[in-house]
Amino acid sequence: MRHVSRFILLAASGSLLFLTGCQTGRVAGGGPYHVTAYRPHDPSAVRVKVSLSKQNVYVMEGDRCLMAAAISVGIPAKPTPKGNFTIYSKQEQKRSGSYGFSVQGNHVVPSTGGGPGRYVGYPMGYWCEFAPAYGFHQGFVHPYPRTHGCIRLHGEAAPKFFALVKIGTPVNIATSQPEDATLASTVQRVDDSKAPDPSPGLMITSAAFEKPSGPLLQ
Repeated sequence: MRHVSRFILLAASGSLLFLTGCQTGRVAGGGPYHVTAYRPHDPSAVRVKVSLSKQNVYVMEGDRCLMAAAISVGIPAKPTPKGNFTIYSKQEQKRSGSYGFSVQGNHVVPSTGGGPGRYVGYPMGYWCEFAPAYGFHQGFVHPYPRTHGCIRLHGEAAPKFFALVKIGTPVNIATSQPEDATLASTVQRVDDSKAPDPSPGLMITSAAFEKPSGPLLQ
């Protein structure tokens, strides 16, 4: 997690000032990323397919594509698991229990869950868990593997994905998917690798969970 790592490096030279309402970039991405998502005719027929090689997610209803979006997947040392899964837990405002911040007075410092101060986990909005400690969630998306195994969706793609899947929705994660041949070229790419880090003061508030700019489903 590039943004968590940068906070840790900054903390080595001193605490981070709590800057209420100071935002240098979009909370869950470096710029607009508009994705169209279509309402399913039969929600029980929705299937999720993840292509690790293309870093794409395809939400399908039979042969009908409901949404296709760019994602970030796990680095080689901590890969995204392959196989067949189901969504079994959803939480709109999920926070990490492993990475986050400690609020000490009017300062915010990086934290791994221990030490003094009030711990506030790193935001992982629109969490859809498919395996223990692995889930789809909102966050910065890079053009190369970047996560610790979770699957990140940029900005408004995350709440739209959250709206499309239900508890029990099947998920297939593989190196490639048949949809790569027909849909991959239509997926808008995104590169948040140079996006500025949001203010830590903002990240500990509910504003860290970015809302969609328009209707969720068409």
